[in-house]
Amino acid sequence: MKKLIVILLLAIFLNACGQQGNSELQTEKGTEMETSNKQKVVALLKSIETGASEPVAYINPDKYIQHNQAVGDGLAGFGALLQQLPQGGAKVNTVRVFADGDYVFAHTDYDFFGPKIGIDIFRFEDGRIVEHWDNLQEKVTETASGRSQIDGPTEATDLDKTDANKTFIKNFVDDILMGANPNKITDYISTEKYHQHNPGVKDGLAALGEALAALAEAGMPMVYEKNHIILGEGSFVLSVSEGIFMKEKVAFYDIFRIENSKIVEHWDVIEKILPDSEAKNDNGKFNF
Repeated sequence: MKKLIVILLLAIFLNACGQQGNSELQTEKGTEMETSNKQKVVALLKSIETGASEPVAYINPDKYIQHNQAVGDGLAGFGALLQQLPQGGAKVNTVRVFADGDYVFAHTDYDFFGPKIGIDIFRFEDGRIVEHWDNLQEKVTETASGRSQIDGPTEATDLDKTDANKTFIKNFVDDILMGANPNKITDYISTEKYHQHNPGVKDGLAALGEALAALAEAGMPMVYEKNHIILGEGSFVLSVSEGIFMKEKVAFYDIFRIENSKIVEHWDVIEKILPDSEAKNDNGKFNF
C-alpha cells in the first residue's frame, strides 16, 4: 500500500511544482494534442487497477468534493479508499463515457470489493476534476433479458440532438417515472424495440409494465420522488433521481439510448442512500 500513498504524494508534488499545472496538452511524436475530459476520466478510473500515478494529477488537490457516501472528502479520502484495496485485486473496464459541458459521466464494469457496475459523474473546472458523484450496484451474472448490465452500443450518435434528447428524457421522468401522465408511456418508449439491461426485467415495453406491476402487487412499488440532474451527449442521456425501491431510500441512475425520438435501450444502477449519520462526508448524495 506504500505505492498508493506515493502516487498521491506525487500528484500533489506535480501540482505544486507546476509540472502538470493547468495544461491540458499531451505530446505525441512532437505534436501537441488536447487531452479531453473524457480521456482524463477513463485514465483516472483505470489507475485504480494499474496504480498509474499520472492520472491522479487530473484531480484538483485543493478542491475535490466527494459525494460517494462511503468515501471521505478530498484527495485524502480518495487515497484512503485506494489503500483499502487488495494489492493487484482491482479491475476496471470503462465501457462508455460521455461529456456534457463541464460534466463527464462514465459507465464502468468494476471488480473491487467484489464485482460491481458503476456510473460515475465528474465535474471539471479549468481542466481539473473538482467533484465526483456515483452509484454502484452488485454485478449480476444471470439477467431476465439475457443481456448484461453493461453491454450494448457505446458510441453516441445524433450529437446535434443532445439538447432535444435531454428535454425528452426530462419530460419522460416527469410524465412516466414520477407519474404526471403515465398513459403517455408509448410517446416515450418504443413499442417495437426496447433493450433492457436492468437485471430483473425482460426486453420490451410489455415486460417493463409487468415488472412494475409485480412490484406494486407485492407492496414494494418503485417510486421516483425527485429528479436532480439530466446529462447527455447525443443519443445517450443520464437521469439522476431519488426515490423508493424495495422499501428503501435509493438513488436511481438511469442511462437511456434514444433512436428516432424514442427510448430503445435502458441501463441503470440503483444504490441505497445511507443515513447522514453513516456518511463519511457531509456533501450529500446529490447536491448538483
